[in-house]
This record gives sequence, structure tokens and C-alpha cells, in this order.
Amino acid sequence: MVEFPFPLPHDLLSDIGYVSPIKVYHWLASVFSGILVCIIVYRLTGRISLLCFKGYGKLSTAQKVEWNNRGFSTFHALLVAFASLYLLLLSDTFDENSDGDLLVRRTSALSDTLLGFSIGYFISDLAMILWLFPALGGLEYVLHHGLSMFSIFFSLISGQVQFYILMVLFSESTTPFVNLRWYLDVAGQKNSNLYIFNGVALFLGWLVARILLFIYFFAHMFIHFDQVKKVFALGFYSLLVVPPVLAVMNLYWFWKIAKGFIKTITKARHSK
Repeated sequence: MVEFPFPLPHDLLSDIGYVSPIKVYHWLASVFSGILVCIIVYRLTGRISLLCFKGYGKLSTAQKVEWNNRGFSTFHALLVAFASLYLLLLSDTFDENSDGDLLVRRTSALSDTLLGFSIGYFISDLAMILWLFPALGGLEYVLHHGLSMFSIFFSLISGQVQFYILMVLFSESTTPFVNLRWYLDVAGQKNSNLYIFNGVALFLGWLVARILLFIYFFAHMFIHFDQVKKVFALGFYSLLVVPPVLAVMNLYWFWKIAKGFIKTITKARHSK
């Protein structure tokens, strides 16, 4: 056993003080693999788009950067959504009926890898957002990514509340629909049936994955509050603060999506 690479406040992080070198290497490898995959997918998105989409070459430099950025954003979203779904519903790791440690203290090699990979993604995306600010997103994206990295990082190094982190990561399943909407807009396909169908899917997907799922999230926390209270102090307070902030942001974005959805449907009906 080795002491963690930097000092940790005992009061807030009393359960985190020593980790094995193998764990540290595993975490670092997962984070760097996330960064590396983002770089690779970013470049592949540009090359594939140049070959398969004639309009890509006519885009401005800023549009190409965002186009490629949304490529690795979509890749990450699909990967973490499927992996989270598997861990939460199919794996025995977080099965409430299985014997073992408290639900809030359960981990696995796969969940650790997924969380490390997501940290790598958020580092990559946040770096681009800040470098090109505000072209790729405003302060709300910085806040979202900052809170996400903060929560995932402490869940990873503590080995706690990964069940709840995975639920939040599953909400990334709406990202491909958001990105497709942007792609179709840039490609001049706002009047296409695909744009309308994607709008419907985005509206319903956001309602399920970012509104109803968060309601279940808070209900589950309330029912299992006896376990939640046993989480290390910083993790406990983070659970009380970060998810509500993300929920408010999700509600704000849902309101904007709903307005756009109604506008698109109304326009489609009038065009008929």
C-alpha cells in the first residue's frame, strides 16, 4: 500500500488515504486512454466526414472544429450510456438483491475504467471549450463539465457512490441526438424528416434520461439515505448539491428543447 500522491483533508475525505499502486496505474491508464481516444476520434471524424460528406469541405474552420468535437462527444456518450446500462441493470455489481458491501461502496474494474475514461473525455472537451471559448459552449458547459469531473474523480478515488455516478453518466445518452440536430442544421437539413424525427427522439430521450431518471435518482437516494449518510463527508455533501444543480440545468435545457420541438412541429404542419 502507498500513500495517495497528494495530501487529503482528513475531515472531508476520511475514507480516502491509501490506495495500491496497481489501482493508481489503472486509474491513470483509464484517464489517458480517454484523452487518447478523444484525439483519435476527433481526427477520424474529420477524415471520414471529408470522404463521406461533400459539404464538410465547405465548412468554416470553426465549424469543422465543432463538427469533429461533436464526433468524439457522440462516441463517448454512446460508450458510457451502454456501459452504464450494463453495469446498472445486467451486472451483479450493483444488484441490490445480491449479497455484499453497501450499494454506495460497490465498485468493479469495469466501473473504475469507465469513470477514468469519462474523466479523460471531460478533460479533453473542457480543454477545447476553454481554448476556443465561447465558440464551443458558454459558462453553463464549463459548469457542467467541472461538476461532472469533480464528482467522477472523487467517486473513483473513494470507490463510493459509483451507482449514482453511473446513473448520471447514462443521461449522456441524449448527447447523440443533440449532436445530430446540430449536424443537420449545419448541413442545411432543418426541413428534412430526419430533423423532425430526431427532434422527437431528443424530446422524449431528454424527458426520460434527464428528467424522469433524475426524479428516480433523488427518490432512490431518499429511500437509501441510511446508506448515503455513510458516504465520506465530501461525497455526502456533493450528493446533496451537485445532482440538484445538474437537474436544474437539465430542466432549463429541456425547456429550450421543448420550445424548439414545438416550433419545428408547428412549422412542419404549416408546410403541409
